[in-house]
Amino acid sequence: MKSLRAGFVLLGIGLSLPAFAGPADDALQRFVDGTKTLTAHFEQTQVDEHDEVLSRRSGQFDLARPGHFRWNYDKPYAQLMVCDGSKIWNYEPDLAQVTVRPADVVLKGTPASLLAQQRQLGDAFIIESGGKKDGADIVRLKPKNDSEQTSDFESIELWLDRGVPMRMKFYDALGGNTDIRFSDVKTGVRLDPAIFRFAPPKGTEVVGDDVGAGR
Repeated sequence: MKSLRAGFVLLGIGLSLPAFAGPADDALQRFVDGTKTLTAHFEQTQVDEHDEVLSRRSGQFDLARPGHFRWNYDKPYAQLMVCDGSKIWNYEPDLAQVTVRPADVVLKGTPASLLAQQRQLGDAFIIESGGKKDGADIVRLKPKNDSEQTSDFESIELWLDRGVPMRMKFYDALGGNTDIRFSDVKTGVRLDPAIFRFAPPKGTEVVGDDVGAGR
């Protein structure tokens, strides 16, 4: 789920931004204005409040705005998560099972819920500059957690190199974090729309509401 929310953040950042200035803000604006498609390899590490590693995973990430993404895990085990714009499909081949739910239900309480509400990013997040490190501009997003929008993240860091996301780090309320590092990042690439659709393989158990929609 952490990785899924990571994709949500990238999707949510596709909305309009308030006017602000500064290197990190400029980098974020470049990403918002200039990145419609993105493909990258990712390495994901989740640690607890004691910095003990809970999991390490890796795979391929594809994004097409608005509202389409694909997280394809290959290590340590296969898992595929696809958002087709209306449904989120979570396929676990080892279990021969796919869970499908309406995107607006899954996204509720996450940064991606901004997509459905069409709110400005600045309405739900306090946006701060985190300075520059390893050649990247760091943008910090802190949820305002108002009566309409809640988040289970304390803060989110987005590392941008000339407007291209290179790293995301999510800090949870318990003191742990999930760190996702991208490599071989390509933007503006032509992506086959078929990769953002999911058809359950024969023999796969389909679990969820209104599972016929979106096939």
